[in-house]
Amino acid sequence: MDDEPGNVFDLLLSHLHLDHVMGLPFFAPALGCNNIIRVHVGNMGGSCGRKALDRLFSPPLFPVTLDELPAQFNHIGFNAGEMLRFDDGFDVATCPLFHPDGSTAYRFDHGGRRVCYVSDIEHGSDWPPANLIEFVTGSDLVIFDAMYAAEEYARCKGWGHSTCEAGLSLCVAAGVKSMAAFHLHPRHDDERLALYENKLNAVLPGSFVARDGFSISFPAITGRER
Repeated sequence: MDDEPGNVFDLLLSHLHLDHVMGLPFFAPALGCNNIIRVHVGNMGGSCGRKALDRLFSPPLFPVTLDELPAQFNHIGFNAGEMLRFDDGFDVATCPLFHPDGSTAYRFDHGGRRVCYVSDIEHGSDWPPANLIEFVTGSDLVIFDAMYAAEEYARCKGWGHSTCEAGLSLCVAAGVKSMAAFHLHPRHDDERLALYENKLNAVLPGSFVARDGFSISFPAITGRER
């Protein structure tokens, strides 16, 4: 029923490149009447993503705008590095990342656990940077951009992505427990990804290559302080 109360969904986008936003009109809650979808973007100098998304989701590239979908879209801008504070008292830390047009990492602390999402990022010669080490220190899991094999990266410098090796270097320096290799190259087959997983586990047991539909949960640790 259209008059039934909806739900509020907060989408924390790393940035607005096409591969990260093309699914917005097909996000199931966007098709639910009375739902509110709050889209947070931190790589636009404090501006929200409305203008860019309106350009993309409009004719002739797309038949309808986001505002024409059943759900209500609210666009929220912030500066990467700020703390996001939500109505239920849940805070999310953010960190700017080196990527064309900028990108934002997110850190979630809850129940004595810590999970960080670190994509899209390109590692540099002075790696890992001190601010990012501090940001992910002590995490139970870091989801990291592992787009390229080490031998591929040399010809893809400046494209804004990283490697498993760079992710492991960051995680070891920060005392991270496990890493998930994410944002994988579409031409890398299962055999190559299995090699990645073996390499991850040799350094950080319990690490893995992210898979479509895969989920992982951590039991809360009461009384643990960060």
